[in-house]
Amino acid sequence: MMSVKKAIIPAAGLGTRFLPATKAMPKEMLPIVDKPAIQFIVEEAVQSGIEDIIIVTGRGKRAIEDHFDKSYELEETLFKKSKLEMLNTVQEISCLANIHYIRQKEPRGLGDAILCASRFIGNEPFAVLLGDDIVNSQEPCLQQLIRMFNRYSSSIVGVQRVDWTEVHKYGIIQPRNKDHEEEALAIERLVEKPLIEEAPSNLAISGRYILKPEIFDILANLPAGAGGEVQLTDAINVLHESQEVFAFEFEGERYDIGDKFGYVKATIDYALQREDMKIEVMDYMKQLLESVKV
Repeated sequence: MMSVKKAIIPAAGLGTRFLPATKAMPKEMLPIVDKPAIQFIVEEAVQSGIEDIIIVTGRGKRAIEDHFDKSYELEETLFKKSKLEMLNTVQEISCLANIHYIRQKEPRGLGDAILCASRFIGNEPFAVLLGDDIVNSQEPCLQQLIRMFNRYSSSIVGVQRVDWTEVHKYGIIQPRNKDHEEEALAIERLVEKPLIEEAPSNLAISGRYILKPEIFDILANLPAGAGGEVQLTDAINVLHESQEVFAFEFEGERYDIGDKFGYVKATIDYALQREDMKIEVMDYMKQLLESVKV
């Protein structure tokens, strides 16, 4: 069985939920404190053993490429000013991984974005990490899924439970009866953004996948689905007709940073984890609570 060494990060979305901020800036570059959201995703992939990453971009996304590239002028300025700690931080970004880029020429959905990277992946299993989901966990989220892939030799979909009122925002899985000896759930089917009364569970697909390369032939021939877009969930349903697909409920705190409140929550939580900010943020939050009580 081939190991998972390549990953796709789709980053071609318009980010309409964060307008006007995303009118001129990619949503993936919105910072969580002082680190762009997409850097969290790349770091997770690297920590999980991924060696090559392809980021699928679109128009107006050049800032992503610039961020992971070397910046000679900036590095020289930091060196001359003896800001060596910051210089080291900046240099580490450009050395994180072998990062490649391809453009999705028109917004035809997540499935089409992944298909754009098919030649880069070739005939290998690969990971998909969506930029709207940041996971804070002891063991990197993607590494958990790779561990499951190595165990089951099957495509793995990362899931977490969401409130039933939120199921219409996600792809939802219908699991088969669980074998209590198994860590992963065999999938019966996937449903894209169902109504509450039609949702087969509250297990939501949460932005992490390990997929076998057969998915590319399916995506290439798949008609548009919900929203007039090529849906990855539809392709996985077709893949499931010929091979087993599993869902794995990974451990960790997931932040949906495509949602405004999820983004604010992530920013606060990550700020509270930093020694240089924790005390100030906690003091400020206490002041806010006191003002509300008054």
